[in-house]
Amino acid sequence: MQNTFEQIGAREYTELYDRYAPLTTAVRDLVDISLRTDEDSDTIATATAAIEAVTEMLRAKQVERLPRFQRHEITGRPVVWSNPVIGLRNPLAPPLTVHHDSDGRCWSEFILGQVYEGPPGLVHGGISAMILDQLLGEVATDQLMTPKFTGTITIRYLRGTPLGPLRAEAVVDRTENHKTYARGFISDAQGPTAEAEGVFIMPMWAREQEPK
Repeated sequence: MQNTFEQIGAREYTELYDRYAPLTTAVRDLVDISLRTDEDSDTIATATAAIEAVTEMLRAKQVERLPRFQRHEITGRPVVWSNPVIGLRNPLAPPLTVHHDSDGRCWSEFILGQVYEGPPGLVHGGISAMILDQLLGEVATDQLMTPKFTGTITIRYLRGTPLGPLRAEAVVDRTENHKTYARGFISDAQGPTAEAEGVFIMPMWAREQEPK
């Protein structure tokens, strides 16, 4: 089914971002702190009650689903609210900001803490795969401007990815008809820890809209 994008005005976007971005950051910090806290039982009980009260306060006015298909009126780029990797309002998303260079490469530098741990001291392999899928998808779709979905993705884990400062990069390898082949990696200060290759395919409804 075709995805219909609605335009969101620059002022409305800024207002929504300024309203909800601090909440996203605060909840993300809460998740990290709650994982590592060593407070006594009384403090934990008090904090739990306060968190439950805030949850009920925010529950009072809910939407059934966030808008999924919006484009910024100036940049034309999709506005991503709930994506689990880069969602502006999703505190479960790693703190990623994806940059796009003029040569077509995209990259992100970020820090992953214990919330994303798999083996002791190392990033969970599924988190690494999720980040690489997002980066390869971004570069394959020209900053999410062209609809293409992951067909296949292959991850090679070269060694454990340590928690802490990391960098992810992706480039387009080639395009063949409605398929784009992309590759990328995650690295730490010592070099790559995981590499990925993916095939991204334009859906049929998007092909039918292409200029003849």
